[in-house]
Amino acid sequence: MFSAIARIFRTPDLRRKIGFSLGIVALFRLGSFIPAPFVDFGNVQKCLAANQGTSGLYELVNLFSGGALLQLSVFALGIMPYITASIIVQLLRVVIPHFDTLYKEGASGQSTLTQYTRYLTIALGILQSTTLITVARSGALFGSSGSTECTQLITNDAWYAIMLMVITMTAGTGVIMWMGELITERGIGNGMSLLIFTSIAARFPNSLGAIGTQKGWDVLAIVLVIGILIVVAVVFVEQSQRRIPVQYAKRMVGRRTYGGNNTYIPIKVNMAGVIPVIFASSLLYLPALIAQFNQPAAGKEPAAWVVWVTNNLTGGDQPLYMAFYFLLIIGFTYFYVAITFNPEEVADNMKKYGGFIPGIRAGRPTAEYLDYVLTRVTLPGSLYLGLIALIPLVAFSILGADQNFPFGGASILIIVGVGLETVKQIDSQLQQRHYEGLLR
Repeated sequence: MFSAIARIFRTPDLRRKIGFSLGIVALFRLGSFIPAPFVDFGNVQKCLAANQGTSGLYELVNLFSGGALLQLSVFALGIMPYITASIIVQLLRVVIPHFDTLYKEGASGQSTLTQYTRYLTIALGILQSTTLITVARSGALFGSSGSTECTQLITNDAWYAIMLMVITMTAGTGVIMWMGELITERGIGNGMSLLIFTSIAARFPNSLGAIGTQKGWDVLAIVLVIGILIVVAVVFVEQSQRRIPVQYAKRMVGRRTYGGNNTYIPIKVNMAGVIPVIFASSLLYLPALIAQFNQPAAGKEPAAWVVWVTNNLTGGDQPLYMAFYFLLIIGFTYFYVAITFNPEEVADNMKKYGGFIPGIRAGRPTAEYLDYVLTRVTLPGSLYLGLIALIPLVAFSILGADQNFPFGGASILIIVGVGLETVKQIDSQLQQRHYEGLLR
């Protein structure tokens, strides 16, 4: 293992790529602590030190920004606008035929879709930065705290100051998007994924330290043991796949014989990745958001539906919230897999190139068989995603670790997935140069 790591740093090209990636990551983390214009840095730090926490509405954005959201920094929005834009563009392939045509055109069509994603990212950045600044001005960013500092986070609320803050945060999102593309082109691994990995991993030391100091070191030991077991389980499931054998008939073209080889179609247990967790979290934030904007004036009783939403759909320790969260993840897993894996398209491509599944006729029977296998494999995958996402909520109720519990939900799925993919890329590049990889 140590000899393989030494080979990485003895390889000039690989050493340069890793160094470049680490440099971009360092700049990304630095920008997460630089406050935006007209932000009272002292008051922000006091509110953070008071451990007021954040409501569920901002929890996901704060996760993907590495805590920069509550810092009100130039990178406060993090990579979240790009993730949202990518998901929207991918979903629009089902609705808009032009998008699906571009996707099938190859490199030229993919570049056009990437450009659309960039434009949509900037638009979402403007929308989300305006919402964040509005929430910060109202004093609701750190929950229902009555602290004076938490209601005076912005020193100047004139229109030009607000506009400058919106432009700065939106530009920060554009810079993050550019950094991610630089890592993809000149570094190692997928740039956007590595930036998300960095944002989440940066919160682990503080989260573990807070659990140790607030709940006791015995609770921290339990959390670490649970975390190791979760990581092992996630690695096992993420690497699991159902391999459907495929054979290709021999074809004579001139004097040469083509085909005749055997391969397989890998269907992963978790084909949807972390997307269903993000979808379910975002959808469950909507009732809390609507209820927040329908709070009555002082001295008046809130509406009955507002009270019901507040008591059942705003906290992770509420049983109804957990049930809805679990069911939404299962539903979104099937939905996302259905739009990303098209059995009919795969069957047509196999038939076009003379491929067939042993024992299954080509064409429509192959598509039906693939759909049958996909449905059965997706069920344990969706249950796995739901259970992983519920781990932090259960920890809130049992261990009292609340938002400090780092091993669960979207965070551990992204960290394990990106870590495995990056190690595989380093391993493949080592094998190209030394015939020995990082993994054995």
